[in-house]
Amino acid sequence: MGPDIAWVALAATQFAAAFFDLSSGLAGAVIQKFVNCQLRVAIVGDIPAPSEALAAFIRESNRGEAVWFVASLDELEQRLTG
Repeated sequence: MGPDIAWVALAATQFAAAFFDLSSGLAGAVIQKFVNCQLRVAIVGDIPAPSEALAAFIRESNRGEAVWFVASLDELEQRLTG
């Protein structure tokens, strides 16, 4: 990936259900790969019935600058330009 890439947007529908089950460790492993590559990642789309732990993880992630969970590309664009 080149130095001009600041964000990677991925559709939530492309992830296996295990990604959203924090006890699987999959979300942490995937997100860590992006962080290690100094890329920020946005998970775009609805998350079906998030657990309390996942909802808390999403809230905390959205407070930061490395990982965001957004409902749409429009919401991502608003966050990036706002």
